Amino acid sequence: MSEQQQLPVVVIGAGPVGLAAAAHLVARGIEPVVLEAGPAAASAVRGWSHVRLFSTWGEVTDPAAEKLLAPTGWTKPDATGYPSGGDWAEQYLQPLADVLGNRVRYGVTVTGVSRTGRDRIVDADREGQPFVLHLTTADGREERLFARAVIDASGTWTTPSPAGADGLPALGEKAAADRVTYRVPDLRDPAVRARYAAKRTAVIGSGASAFTALATLADVARDEPGTHAVWVLRRGISGSTFGGGEADQLPARGALGLAAKAAVDDGHADAVTGFRTEVIERADDGRPVLVGEDGRRLDPVDEVIVLTGFRPDLSFLSEVRLGLDERLQAPVELAPLIDPNQHSCGTVYPHGHRELSHPEQGVYLVGMKSYGRAPTFLAMTGYEQVRSVTAAIAGDFESADRVELTLPETGVCGGAGLFDDPAAGQADAGGCCAPAPALVQLGAGAPNAVVVEEAPAGGCCGS
Repeated sequence: MSEQQQLPVVVIGAGPVGLAAAAHLVARGIEPVVLEAGPAAASAVRGWSHVRLFSTWGEVTDPAAEKLLAPTGWTKPDATGYPSGGDWAEQYLQPLADVLGNRVRYGVTVTGVSRTGRDRIVDADREGQPFVLHLTTADGREERLFARAVIDASGTWTTPSPAGADGLPALGEKAAADRVTYRVPDLRDPAVRARYAAKRTAVIGSGASAFTALATLADVARDEPGTHAVWVLRRGISGSTFGGGEADQLPARGALGLAAKAAVDDGHADAVTGFRTEVIERADDGRPVLVGEDGRRLDPVDEVIVLTGFRPDLSFLSEVRLGLDERLQAPVELAPLIDPNQHSCGTVYPHGHRELSHPEQGVYLVGMKSYGRAPTFLAMTGYEQVRSVTAAIAGDFESADRVELTLPETGVCGGAGLFDDPAAGQADAGGCCAPAPALVQLGAGAPNAVVVEEAPAGGCCGS
């Protein structure tokens, strides 16, 4: 074994997909080091702990991780149940991180990745050099860590897309920050509930996170008169706007779309279509006023919930050579398979190390981050990704090239699927969240793992 091969494989992010990658590496006798910016495992998932997955427990645990957990006496929850983000973190992800022990480091932020002694320009002996990661710890110390390969499973949760339809913040969006949020609010919290109860709230977005917000606000409206949502869509409402409904092979995901439709049908939300936000002004009383690029001005609202998707943070990867699609910011071989103009999450062909490879050999973006700006990532897709990637790192290309996953379909395959305006960034990259069972009688859900890490990530939520 060469000196470089004796170095660990560094995994960035201790979310669902990052921890699964570590489990697969351990199974192959390769030492991982997992770097997590947060204080605990699955910090991004914990950010939407109140949201219920639309995947069952049977679909959000990784086989290699289960094998690692088994000797500890860990018992897998009922495979037919729907965990919340909090359940997922506490009952599976944190125990998995605990088994990995000191292989997982918390409070560590990766600020840069490069080849030792080589910036992205230099060709000479490039592949012979190990990777070096620049780190900042929670107490501000700077460190360097060397690696034989890097698996970036850091997700997209920390970089939500703005309200502006051009992909940039709307004029006045930053100034209105006290009235704008980019996450599905936890309306079980009395303080948060008071912010939206008996108020008018604009919900911008058309993915599963927007469905969740509409459904939860409608639930509040039944108890708090005056609670009303203004649903802002960049395109119109069509037969596929609310997803697959009863035809969805993930019943809770279909139920989520039906719950959002009920919010509109029951008068708890008004839909404003073909509206592309350009400006957020302030009324005389300080309330936000959305102004569209066509000049339309909506009535003032009390709060704005922006759920227009997420995007990858590529800043710390500037010195490695990535091959990314110019539109989706996903690996070039993967991008055609996940283009939301053509696919729903259930029509994406399972993929592995070849589709995830970059010109810089040994660097892989996995999980929600691998999808770039494409929406609705499934945890089971991420688990298949890291199974293949870790096999490739180990040199087992027979296993790495084998497909071991069948995905459920949405029931609206062949078009934009669950997404209203993916090309304009309207799709919810976290596309995974759904209301609690009390709201959706079928059982509710959220990130089909979407990994939000990293989602609702992701599933969207987690990586």
